[in-house]
Amino acid sequence: DLSHIERKCKVTGYSMEVGKNPIDHLEECLTGCHLVLVPAGVPRKPGMTRDDLFKTNAGIAKGIVEACAKYCPTAVLGMIVNPVNSVVPAMAELYKKKGLDPMKIVGITTLDVVRANKFVGEITGKNPNFINIPVIGGHAGSTIMPVFSQDKIAKTIAEDKIAELDKHVQNAGTDVVDAKGGKGSATLSMAYAGARFGKSVLAGLAGRRRVECAYCKSDVTDLPYFAQKVVFGEGGITKVLPLGDLNEYETKRLEEAKVQLKLEIETGLAYAESESLA
Repeated sequence: DLSHIERKCKVTGYSMEVGKNPIDHLEECLTGCHLVLVPAGVPRKPGMTRDDLFKTNAGIAKGIVEACAKYCPTAVLGMIVNPVNSVVPAMAELYKKKGLDPMKIVGITTLDVVRANKFVGEITGKNPNFINIPVIGGHAGSTIMPVFSQDKIAKTIAEDKIAELDKHVQNAGTDVVDAKGGKGSATLSMAYAGARFGKSVLAGLAGRRRVECAYCKSDVTDLPYFAQKVVFGEGGITKVLPLGDLNEYETKRLEEAKVQLKLEIETGLAYAESESLA
């Protein structure tokens, strides 16, 4: 199906039986890769806690990351494995344990930016192509923090509308699950966001600097992992950018987001302490 798209690239399919160990089966698939996008794991089902989800998906992610560490250790790994807030710290610390660069493990939060841009476009009647809302923090619930004040179009929205718009971006994933009657989550918009992220990484690797928001090892706050603007260049993330100016509402929201995010990061760090890559 993909091989019919009119682009100058070769598409090759690889399959592996569920339950098999990726490191034993993905040598040909991964050798020589510069970018690996990992949309793996099971979706969250009704009644499932984030901890339940993490236990299942961390094991799945670890299998892929282990294979990448062996066959393409310098590739950028774009992680779309929920819960991203815990999985990325877990995998980055496992990479570090193995002597590899933890900055190669990057959580894809682009969909939060895409949604914020779209929703602001709808409210203001402007083209979302010209809107660029940084979304910082993490990639779940209250940890998702759009910085509306840093976009010239978004900052024209009335102050009393911001809290509701903020919630709309935070809950957008749940809205999709509800709209699908619990039978699925965001797939098409996530594919678009993943492709946007991938194009930026590849442009950077080719020497054309790109800025995107992403969740990675970070020192811009007192938390060890955070989503903020980063620069993609040759080799992947070349710089983690500061948060910039926040207004009073955003400063308060940042502190709330950090409380939740800290707990989710700790879950990932605890996993990495008790595991290691082959």
